[in-house]
Amino acid sequence: MIRSELVQLIAQDNPGLSQRDVEAIVSTFFDEITARLAADGRVELRGFGAFSTRARDARTGRNPRTGETVAVQAKRVPYFKPGKEMRARLNV
Repeated sequence: MIRSELVQLIAQDNPGLSQRDVEAIVSTFFDEITARLAADGRVELRGFGAFSTRARDARTGRNPRTGETVAVQAKRVPYFKPGKEMRARLNV
């Protein structure tokens, strides 16, 4: 499912909201998750899962096209851990 499909489904289930309102709600939801992760926080949605970040160390990589070695800087990457309810529903 992509973002526009999510907006359409929510708009269909809530006829009192316009599609523009639903888009604003979905955008705010994702923006807040992103802002919290950028601040090195954690976002937990009970029954769904938890979003957090993990640190990746600096390393030496390789350019696949030329074979040349490249220095890759340390960085933080997003991580998702599914909740207990989600795992149970997936493994029915």
